[in-house]
Amino acid sequence: MKGIADTGFLVAFANRRDAYHEWALSLEAQLSLPLLTCEAVLAEAAFHLQDTRIILGFLQDQLITLAFDCNDHLPHLTALAERYEDRKPDFADLCLIRMSELNPDHAVITTDREDFRVYRRNKRETIPVICPPDL
Repeated sequence: MKGIADTGFLVAFANRRDAYHEWALSLEAQLSLPLLTCEAVLAEAAFHLQDTRIILGFLQDQLITLAFDCNDHLPHLTALAERYEDRKPDFADLCLIRMSELNPDHAVITTDREDFRVYRRNKRETIPVICPPDL
């Protein structure tokens, strides 16, 4: 299956102590690699892992690929920020929503079930997500 990687998935995949590590590892065989992602997600993941080399390794090993340039989508990102102002979305989430609009056959792979149940692509469409089971 095709996917768009969110921060929580990348952190869980890399960190053996993460509560969702086994879930993230189990998904790898089912995924069409590389997963799409954006620089905002990579920055968040590097921060949480406290090791940029892991993220660079994901890129080098083609687990993930950068597939988004926010400069090309500023009006859309601004509109999304305004639409979801009450949820205070982070920049990475806005980019992932837009990426889902651009890649409708890709599910967002995330541990952020709460926000991605609310977010919509193209204003009304549910975003397909792959989330871990509840702990």
